[in-house]
Amino acid sequence: MSSTRTRNLPVLILAGMLIASTSGLVVYAPTLYRMFCNLTGFGGTVQRAAAPKPKTTTTGRAITVYFDANVAPGLPWTFRPEQRKVTIRPGETAKVYYYAKNNSPESVIARATFNVTPYKAAPYFFKIECFCFTEEKLGPGESARMPLVLYVDEQLVKDANTRDVRNITLSYTFFKQTGLSAEKIKRARDLKAGSAKTDAKLKRSEKVGFDNDAPRR
Repeated sequence: MSSTRTRNLPVLILAGMLIASTSGLVVYAPTLYRMFCNLTGFGGTVQRAAAPKPKTTTTGRAITVYFDANVAPGLPWTFRPEQRKVTIRPGETAKVYYYAKNNSPESVIARATFNVTPYKAAPYFFKIECFCFTEEKLGPGESARMPLVLYVDEQLVKDANTRDVRNITLSYTFFKQTGLSAEKIKRARDLKAGSAKTDAKLKRSEKVGFDNDAPRR
């Protein structure tokens, strides 16, 4: 018995060190945790990929999509959806807007993350690539209207794990970006001008490119 314990001791020590280091990363590096979510789809995060143009809906069941907006502490912005919810049928597109305003007397750069809940619905939720995962800049007192086009794949109602979903929430959070290099500050996207350009493009084009690469289990 003692020899078995002796042989297992290095394994137990190594396992303990891995658990401790992982816990430390989650506690002390929330940015790494958000990166993990973005890369894996964990926590309802929808990843980026090409998606087909939605087909005409074949189901009569309606799904309500709720919109949520948050700003992290330290970011002097107002950020909200212009409408709280929209009701659509699977395969049907909807266009909504988010609004952001910089309430400070200086230019501010922020970066948004998003997720979709319930988590199991994320693989079937598609949206255009919009204002998340990039540095976005607003000048002093400047505001922007950000367009968002989305749809829910019809496969949602055919999947036994998600056919009971009636409500989906899309949530964004903006985080202030500090300590950026001069090059990153220069490359930051003008949120107002960029959003206006995206909106004009959406109005001109009959086709819309959607993103989603969340794993379907």
